[in-house]
Amino acid sequence: MKNPRILATDYNDFKNVFEVNVYGAFLGAKIAAKVMIPTKKGSILFTSSIASVIAGIASSKHAVVGLTNHLAVELGQYGIRANCISPYIVATPLVREILGKIDQEKAEEIIMETANLKGTILELEDTDEAAVYLGSDES
Repeated sequence: MKNPRILATDYNDFKNVFEVNVYGAFLGAKIAAKVMIPTKKGSILFTSSIASVIAGIASSKHAVVGLTNHLAVELGQYGIRANCISPYIVATPLVREILGKIDQEKAEEIIMETANLKGTILELEDTDEAAVYLGSDES
């Protein structure tokens, strides 16, 4: 969706994003739960974003967080964990292009100015490591 304003949001764009982000997550979890419930173990992991809590129109991201919370309660009785990683902004090539085709260092500087955690830069490896940990039996 190009414009985050509700009056300017196209219905079909909104519906398509919601179907991919939420309905896709729901279907994946449903299939996983069918396999995990009989074994009484497993881990379902979603990825959302910081937009789930700071961007008003990003309701699909917020819905994924809500779905995660629901599944954690529902499936916990079977030993199945449900978690969601909601990272802040990583200075990927797409993000750098959105920020005006700026270089990596400048993008990281802009991102760090608005981030809650000061003095560190979020890297893709950080979210990878979180996913590996949350998916492991150690979590």
